[in-house]
Amino acid sequence: MKSTLIAAALATAATSAIAAPEKYVLDPSHSQVVFSYNHLGFSTTTGMFSGFEGEIMFDQEDPAASSVTVSMPVVEMITGWKPREDHFMSEDFFAATAEEMVTFTSTSIEVTGENTAKITGDLTLNGVTKPVVLDAKLNQVGEHPMAGKPWAGFDATTTLVRSDFELGKFAPFVGDEVAIAISIEAQKAD
Repeated sequence: MKSTLIAAALATAATSAIAAPEKYVLDPSHSQVVFSYNHLGFSTTTGMFSGFEGEIMFDQEDPAASSVTVSMPVVEMITGWKPREDHFMSEDFFAATAEEMVTFTSTSIEVTGENTAKITGDLTLNGVTKPVVLDAKLNQVGEHPMAGKPWAGFDATTTLVRSDFELGKFAPFVGDEVAIAISIEAQKAD
């Protein structure tokens, strides 16, 4: 009986010592999604999204057990030229309301290297949901020198086909493929 109790106590201690994912909240002031596409063969046009909300459940011991959810308002798109932003919000493209969000929810993470992974998830854009794979890199995890708390930074890239999301107006003259570069910072939740 005594050995059974000791074994149970050891099993409980071992189970509680296993790290669980910890919640990190995105820092919208240091997070961005930059997109670029070919414009009529003459230039590469860029823009970005801001206004992030989201969280990362980050398991440093087992990154494949991590997850990420992100959302951002479509109307927070910045292109550097107001008439272009207005055109993107027109019926030609998004016809977005103030409430419409771009969302990404991870469905799996495949660790590919010491600080790299492929994050598969569902991207909802323009009311259409499609699977997307992000090539992600952990930049750093550590104490933030100004905030005095744990912080994490990640970069990721992918390519979207805008016509897959019913945003194919003017393709192929305006590039259907859109390169996406993501850089985010997240602080450990209190």
